[in-house]
Amino acid sequence: MMDLAAGLREGVQALGLDLSADKQRQLLDYMGLIQKWNKVYNLTALRDPADMLSHHLLDSLTAIAPLARHTQCRPVRVLDVGSGGGLPGVVLAICMPELEVRCVDTVAKKAAFVQQVAVSLKLANLRGIHARVESLTEPFDVICSRAFASLPDFVTWSRSALAEDGVWMAMKGKHPQEEIDALPAGVKVFHVEPLTVPGLDVERCMVWMRPDAA
Repeated sequence: MMDLAAGLREGVQALGLDLSADKQRQLLDYMGLIQKWNKVYNLTALRDPADMLSHHLLDSLTAIAPLARHTQCRPVRVLDVGSGGGLPGVVLAICMPELEVRCVDTVAKKAAFVQQVAVSLKLANLRGIHARVESLTEPFDVICSRAFASLPDFVTWSRSALAEDGVWMAMKGKHPQEEIDALPAGVKVFHVEPLTVPGLDVERCMVWMRPDAA
């Protein structure tokens, strides 16, 4: 049986993150909630805690450093689209309490689960929203997604929720050149950075986009 706390600690170290023991405990408590509610809410196909740690928690944690660099730890509003069980939105809310995080999903049970997490872990900066992202109009500074949809669909569907100087942050597998080429006019990629997930030999990258003023 893998020691999940030690696995998380090593992963956090490998990512160069400065996460307090409290935040690490909250992350493990969150994983415990996913395991507990998975049977009812069908949040993830993964059942093995070690797989959940690497494929979900550590994978989502790769977004922390890039996002912190972008926000410079300012209190910004973040929308996680197609959030499912709250990945990466809940992880962002735990690790970066200065953020106001909203997780939107079209499946009511998944949005309700995020609400449950917010209450259980006392995360005042987190809320689950049951809606289609196209229906959201309140402005968000960063709109993120992880394994959600193609880049063209992601930016098109969420455009109405992007603040004036907002950006999109998409967590993808291998470099999605075809999707980048298919982006609608008026959206440009300004940065693609490779991500390394501790303990996983997989290709991951983060695609940053913004509306093109030109």
